[in-house]
Amino acid sequence: MRLGQIGVRRAGNEDAGRIAGVHDAAWRLAYRGIIPGRDLERMIARRGPLWWKRAIERHTSILVLDVGGEVVGYATIGPNRMRMLPFAGEIYEIYLLPEHQGLGFGRLLFEAARRELRRYGLASFSVRVLADNLGARGFYEHMGGAVAAETGERIGETTLPLVVFGFPAT
Repeated sequence: MRLGQIGVRRAGNEDAGRIAGVHDAAWRLAYRGIIPGRDLERMIARRGPLWWKRAIERHTSILVLDVGGEVVGYATIGPNRMRMLPFAGEIYEIYLLPEHQGLGFGRLLFEAARRELRRYGLASFSVRVLADNLGARGFYEHMGGAVAAETGERIGETTLPLVVFGFPAT
């Protein structure tokens, strides 16, 4: 892997296909055996390049991690969707290509998302994680998150347990 320049930037239309590729690979790794197979395939297929292009055009807050000129990860952020919790913002997603996980890139993307939330005036934030996604849970605990709530997420015909991590304003 040639690293070259490493940075986080806002996603542009030209990134849609690569973000879709990161989404596909990362979701297959993270959720195989957690989300029922047919539902997982449907969720991945729904978020192809056209979906991401439309999200970028709607000005969805999407950050991409660029390593050596290649998009290898992304984060999406915005207002907290769980209004009953005392957090202003939310990191909706952080995903990296499997071969870029465990190298410190997740921390880089997380900190960039935190700064971007602060820039929007959303200094406190939450992150929702499927309870059985032990890798993500460990990552957010390591980043300083504390369990703020436990709930469920309906996926297809199944309700899967969900953990919400909270990050107070710093």
